[in-house]
Amino acid sequence: MTDSPFMARALELAELGRGYTSPNPVVGCVVVKDGQIVGEGYHRGLGMAHAEVEALSAAGEAAQGADLYVTLEPCCHFGKTPPCTAEIISHQVKRVYAAIADPNPRVSLRGKAELEAAGVSVSIGLMAEEARRQNAAYLKWVDKGLPFVSLKWAMTLDGKVACHTGASLYFTGREALARAHQLRREADAVAVGIGTVRQDDPELTVRHVAGRSPRRVVFDTQLSLPLTSRLLAGGPEVLVVACESSSRERQEVLTKAGASVLLVPGFEGRVDLVSALRLLAQRGVTSLLVEGGPTLAGSFVDQRLVDRFYIFLAPLLVGNQKAPSALGGQGADLPAHAVQLKVLRQESLGADLFLELVPKEVAGDVHRHHSVEGAALGR
Repeated sequence: MTDSPFMARALELAELGRGYTSPNPVVGCVVVKDGQIVGEGYHRGLGMAHAEVEALSAAGEAAQGADLYVTLEPCCHFGKTPPCTAEIISHQVKRVYAAIADPNPRVSLRGKAELEAAGVSVSIGLMAEEARRQNAAYLKWVDKGLPFVSLKWAMTLDGKVACHTGASLYFTGREALARAHQLRREADAVAVGIGTVRQDDPELTVRHVAGRSPRRVVFDTQLSLPLTSRLLAGGPEVLVVACESSSRERQEVLTKAGASVLLVPGFEGRVDLVSALRLLAQRGVTSLLVEGGPTLAGSFVDQRLVDRFYIFLAPLLVGNQKAPSALGGQGADLPAHAVQLKVLRQESLGADLFLELVPKEVAGDVHRHHSVEGAALGR
């Protein structure tokens, strides 16, 4: 069996926790007795009850002899909450169907072994592809010690992100703007380059949908972030990533202004992006939404550091060779060297078109194993 309405429901429930559980994964669970759902739950937030505990509590005595469907292998250790395996065993669940194993070394098939030792039948792999896609950020963070990087931009049909005069504001309509803010809400942190801060003075908060705002990250090689920036006026934490060679005086000034300064090695006169990503991961950032501008976006693409692309296309033509495009960077020398993308989803949002894409070399491969120490696991 590769598909199941009960696991599909568990995956649907897991999405309700999106944006609130990090650095934990999103997890959903349903308890099934005699072909009927008798309890369901999802992980609502860091430090709150896990999905299995919620579902079992809802099921009560009906959980005895029941089947439990969960999107991730149940935990078997004391973290911020007690182990889920103990709850499953105490409720005398008969069978557990988990979509994927938890790569967290404190769990990683140990939950399965503990349940089986107590007489509970455990099967892993039901709707695994969907579950891996759902928790792509958590899986990469655990396996690689790096955040899952998404790159987002909005542009006209001729690939421009502003007019040659520098005017940009919003090319897209209300529906696209709401979706862009939803992407922010779902990310642990949103990032821009110092050029974007100087030009647009963004807040980088969530305003057009309900939900919490992510941490804000500015890639600022020499710590030139203006003290009058709206980023420093309040809101979620501001992380300024700069080169180790940057001015100590500016480090102190920005720290006093409320920013957290992260120093990393330089690379060709700029911040070393891999070192920066590793440092962000150590601070609990499992997913990073990069919003620009063209210079920062081009650097991420040149170094093949983007896991997913979100592109909004507005039905406009602005023209002029001097008008800025979405991507800077070195770019490809030949067509054969271009980054090839696979479209995962395309959707009309009002008059605009929304595309979700992944690099072809990683399409369907969100769980590439390459363990890197440093990420502090929260689950």
